Amino acid sequence: MTFNVKLLLEMGEEKGSYGLREFVTAKRHELAADVFIASDGPRHAPATPTIFLGSRGAMTFEMVVRLRDNDCHSGNFGGLLADPAIILAHAIASIADARGQVRVPEWLPNSLTDDIREALRDLPHPLNDPDWGEANLTPPERVYGWNSFSILATSSGSIGAPQSAISGTASAIGQLRFVVGTDVEDILPSLRRHLDAHGFRMVKISQIGEPFKATRLSPGHPWVHFVCDSIEKTIQKRPHVLPNLGGSLPNDIFADVLELPTIWIPHSYADCGQHGPDEHALLSIAREGIKVMTGIFLDIGERVPVHADRGAVKSVARLFTPVRA
Repeated sequence: MTFNVKLLLEMGEEKGSYGLREFVTAKRHELAADVFIASDGPRHAPATPTIFLGSRGAMTFEMVVRLRDNDCHSGNFGGLLADPAIILAHAIASIADARGQVRVPEWLPNSLTDDIREALRDLPHPLNDPDWGEANLTPPERVYGWNSFSILATSSGSIGAPQSAISGTASAIGQLRFVVGTDVEDILPSLRRHLDAHGFRMVKISQIGEPFKATRLSPGHPWVHFVCDSIEKTIQKRPHVLPNLGGSLPNDIFADVLELPTIWIPHSYADCGQHGPDEHALLSIAREGIKVMTGIFLDIGERVPVHADRGAVKSVARLFTPVRA
C-alpha cells in the first residue's frame, strides 16, 4: 500500500514563524491531510522515546510602574516618595505566591482531567525543585498539565552602577505558559482586574508580540496508538506520551486551521544546552530517531490506521522544523 506525503519546510520557528499561519490558511486545501507528524523539542527522558500531542501556549507582557521622570536622592526623599521597584515587587507577589503558585483565578485551567492525569501518571519526575510549583500536583502535572507564571527580566536603576537614588520607574517582563482550558483572550484583561483589585492600578501592562495558543490531542486518539505501537515494534521501547509539550510551538496552525491530529516526535533531550554555546546532540538519540521515523513511515504504508471519524487514511502531512539538538 502507498500513501502521499506533503512536505512543508519552515525555518522561522525560533523567530515566531511569521507568515506561516497566513500561508497555511491560504493553502489549506493543498495541505489537506489525515495526520501531521513533526519533530522538535526534547525527549522527556534521554533513554526513552517521547511523543507529544500539542504544546502549552505562551503570553508575554510588560509590567511598568512609572511614578516620575527623574530619580530622587534616597536619603533626602527616602520615606517620602514611593519606590516603583517595591510597588512592582508586591504586584508580582500578588500574581504568584512564594512557591510560584498562580494566584490569578482566571489563569487556572480546567483541563487537568482524569485521562490527562492517567497519561502523566507513570512518567519519571524530571529535574525539579520539590517545593516549587502547584503543591497538590506531581512534577509532570505541573509542567504538562498546568499553567506557570515566570518573570523573564526586571529593571530598576542600574545593577552594575547603583546610585543612592529612588528610581522613577521599574519594569518587568512576565510570561504565562498555559494549557488548553485557559481563555487566551482574557489573560491580560483578567490580570488587569486582578491588579486593580489588589490596589495596583499604577502598574501598566502591555502585550509583547503574538501569543502562542495551547493545543492538545487526546492520548486516546487512534493515531497516537498507531505511532506508539510502531515505535515499540521498531526499538522495543514504549514511548512516553505527553498530552502537550511544556514549551510552545505554532501547533495550533495545524491542529485548528488544518484540523489535523498532531503528533510530535522529538529527537533531542532536556540537557542539550538549548540556545547556549554548548548546544549539542546525543548520537544515541539521533540513531534511534532515524530508526523510529523510518519505522513509522514503513508501517503507515503497510498498516493503515483507521481515523476516528473519516475511515481509511489517504495522505500524511509532515513538517520539518529546526530540531533543537
